[in-house]
Amino acid sequence: MNRAAERKPGRRRPRPGRGALWIIAALFVLSGGMQLAQSGAWARDTAEPVHETKATKPQDGCIDDAGFTAMLADLKAREAKLVEQEGLLTDRRNALALAETRLEKRLNDLVAAEEALSKTVAVAEEGADKDVGKLVALYENMKPKQAASLFAEMDPNFAAGFLARMRPAAAAAVMESLEPKTAYAISVLMAGRNAGAPRN
Repeated sequence: MNRAAERKPGRRRPRPGRGALWIIAALFVLSGGMQLAQSGAWARDTAEPVHETKATKPQDGCIDDAGFTAMLADLKAREAKLVEQEGLLTDRRNALALAETRLEKRLNDLVAAEEALSKTVAVAEEGADKDVGKLVALYENMKPKQAASLFAEMDPNFAAGFLARMRPAAAAAVMESLEPKTAYAISVLMAGRNAGAPRN
């Protein structure tokens, strides 16, 4: 039998010197790893320590001193603006209240003046009515011809007013003494004054 027949199937024969290559490669890898580790440790030991502060490197979500100062200044500016606006609104409210008070006072003064004027007019009308009544009584007591001569010189409207207030008998006597044209004109005016009066 040959040697090939004596080998067991599925098993290879190891080559000489192949295991030494694996050992050398492992040593190279181990040596490189140790050098890398030593160089990293030396770099950490020789590097200057850096102290991170809020001013140099802010953390995530935090504001540094400059940002905080700017934000504080902005808030102060907004507060000052709001205070100024509130002051303006207060001044406007005060001005409106003052104007309303003055307007109310003027309205009260106007109402008082109107009432005083109404009283004065009423007194004047009452006095004038009394004076007219005295004149009417005077004309009634005069002789018809004497009164007629006065009424002939008056404006027809004025004469019609007096005759309308006189007693009918006295007014008729004066009308008889007037010229026909004058008496007619006064009669038309007196009829026109009473035309709009209610009949019922």
